[in-house]
Amino acid sequence: MLLPFFTDHAFDFSARTALGHTGLGVGDVGMAVGAIDETTDGDAMSWYTAWHGRAERLRRDADAARAAGRLGTAAFLYLGASGFHDESLAFVDGMEDTSLLLPTFRAHRAAWDAFVACSDGRHLPIDLAYEGVAMPGYLFRPDASGTPRPTLVVTNGSDGALSGLWATAIRPALDRDWNAVVFDGPGQQTLLFERGIPFRHDWEAVLTPVVDTLVARPDVDEHALFGYAISQGGYWLPRALAFEHRFAAAVVDGGVVDVARSWNVNIPPPLLALLRAGDRDRFNEAISSGPADPVRARTFAFRARPYGGETPYDVFSAVQRFTLDGLTDRITTPLLITDPDDEDFFGGQSRELYDALPGEKEIVRFTAEQGANRHCEAMARGLVGVVMTDFLGAHLPAGASLT
Repeated sequence: MLLPFFTDHAFDFSARTALGHTGLGVGDVGMAVGAIDETTDGDAMSWYTAWHGRAERLRRDADAARAAGRLGTAAFLYLGASGFHDESLAFVDGMEDTSLLLPTFRAHRAAWDAFVACSDGRHLPIDLAYEGVAMPGYLFRPDASGTPRPTLVVTNGSDGALSGLWATAIRPALDRDWNAVVFDGPGQQTLLFERGIPFRHDWEAVLTPVVDTLVARPDVDEHALFGYAISQGGYWLPRALAFEHRFAAAVVDGGVVDVARSWNVNIPPPLLALLRAGDRDRFNEAISSGPADPVRARTFAFRARPYGGETPYDVFSAVQRFTLDGLTDRITTPLLITDPDDEDFFGGQSRELYDALPGEKEIVRFTAEQGANRHCEAMARGLVGVVMTDFLGAHLPAGASLT
């Protein structure tokens, strides 16, 4: 079994995630190991400094390569810079000065946009309509020919960056000669940090307009649409699939039937009773009467921000809506669910979702022996990529790409 990189559980998980992403080309493993080695266990600022410094060096080298016309080199370096800038923000909620978030996020997105721009026309930024708002999206294509192709439509998790989706979804799709589409939805990245738009539980209101836009494009095969979702997206995508039936097949990595469980476990039963009784004032009073802990307060504020709400009661009440209760019998899309050992946040929910689905379904266990345990199989993204695209490829319509 792989020994932990840090005794701090969250730091260890983030280190594994970063290393897993390097295996699919988001930076190099040596630079990631160097950042891990320079980090003081549990020290949020030392983590930020180690990753941010390397991101800036990658960005400077990418700028030089781009100026010299070496676009392939520049693209590799910009992708690494984007990913490392994102990694630097993993523990921003633990830092006393959270003002670093917005400029660092902008540096991450600038490097990502430069990576896309260096693709010689293969990859494109696209706007995706959502209730009068243009969600920033990106279409990744194997080439710039405009040939209609099977297209993987990706729903991100609660706080993941687009650069992470290169390893978890985009690269596996491109390796099959498919398109991939990623975007920032409500409560995610640009829509949260730049525009203050919170999550919404009814993801069909987000995903259906995305599909409407994509099927009108000549480079998208409207009969070969696939869905993929990671982390908390494992709730959002099944929720949308209860209403949106144009996907040939989908993958959730892993399954989530009730987001609130991971929140409710952190409050004592008397407080949970107040929440369920709708007693806003007494709930807020009880929360505020506890011992002051500035670190926990910052963490709660950061995690609560995407849900909106003015008080803890408002936030916890909003989270309770993120459930598939009463909806799973409406999901008819063939669905693969990943089920990693040692799941960090949604333990047992992949199996619960699988058991509740009425139609074609498959569940795949990933183990520590494979190096594929813990949330989102952080260090086995290559393995997960081929498993999920094998499942999706088995549902391609006749005449579509079979790579």
